Amino acid sequence: MAGRDDTPQGINTKLAHAGNDPRDFFGFVNPPVVHASTVLFPDAATMAERNQKYTYGTRGTPTTDALTSAIDALEGSAGTIVVPSGLAAVTVPLLAFLSSGDHLLITDSVYHPTRNFADTMLERLGVEVEYYDPLVGAGIGRLMKPNTKVVFTESPGSNTFEMQDIPAIAQAAKASGAVVMMDNTWATPLYFRPLDHGVDISIHAATKYPAGHSDVLIGTVSANQAHWETLCETFNTLGCCSGPDDVYQTLRGLRTMGVRLQRHQESALTLARWLEEQPGVARVLHPALPSHPGHAIWKRDFSGSSGIFSIVLVGGGVRQAHAFLDALKIFGLGYSWGGFESLAVPVRLTDRTMATGQYDGPVLRLQIGLEDVDDLKADLECALAAAAVA
Repeated sequence: MAGRDDTPQGINTKLAHAGNDPRDFFGFVNPPVVHASTVLFPDAATMAERNQKYTYGTRGTPTTDALTSAIDALEGSAGTIVVPSGLAAVTVPLLAFLSSGDHLLITDSVYHPTRNFADTMLERLGVEVEYYDPLVGAGIGRLMKPNTKVVFTESPGSNTFEMQDIPAIAQAAKASGAVVMMDNTWATPLYFRPLDHGVDISIHAATKYPAGHSDVLIGTVSANQAHWETLCETFNTLGCCSGPDDVYQTLRGLRTMGVRLQRHQESALTLARWLEEQPGVARVLHPALPSHPGHAIWKRDFSGSSGIFSIVLVGGGVRQAHAFLDALKIFGLGYSWGGFESLAVPVRLTDRTMATGQYDGPVLRLQIGLEDVDDLKADLECALAAAAVA
């Protein structure tokens, strides 16, 4: 996005103004929340030809257009769809670009519901699903088959934060004609723009940082020019649209995502560095730490980090993990992340085939919210003490 004189603007300026021109709606700075199913046509000829901007509620309203326009400005994409959840943001593009008999490559460190969809629905539909080592890089080329249609990436990896060499994977995959998809929820387009690195389809659980307040389920999928038409056609065929109130709340959350994400980043890094020095912590899995095996890739490709990472306790098992979690007072025990509140969950790796890692003890994922860091440190100290004596 540029200013009226085409001067490039900073990210927080984009977030504050993208997607809506107040002059289009009588000067109001927020777009209208349009609740619509039926849209009327002025005459039979217009109706027959569908020759007007809006034709039915599932195919867009001024509210959804405001959000998709803002996301396109952030992603550099040709078009964006908005769907009712982050999981729907994964499933719709996979259905758009896969057919029976096709081969799908998915990183083994993928978000578990993505794996579940692939192992159940896609396999039932006749898609051949294969998981690959997230550290494969350009070696993905050796796994490509004549029927490989999609390579699915996620970086950092879900829960254990393996960094993928996205440019190398994209180059090798596209050389064989595959569509490259990326779940970029962790970094958001503020800290990594997948389409700039060779990815065709950028996926976000906008439930997380864009919405940002733990009260909305929503997802976005953005495509480059070559793949936008197919994605849009599938989206319209499935009728998988999000409600106007959720769309509006996400757009409202987007306005403050820059300052919130900066706070998440700073607090998470402070705590990650501190945790590396604490007794009872074997490892901290955060790509922005120099100790992380994928730090060089993160530093090369990403411009920032978000507020979620994992720690590995020194020894123990379920008892120690539960003692740690049960001792927490500020951190809540709950799934999702990206909201204002800190959360903690145990990590299970039993579904993986190769990205299992060598961990000294239980793996625990921490979402660092907007609370004061000193309070979070005190909470984590109590949890580590409880785990030590469990």
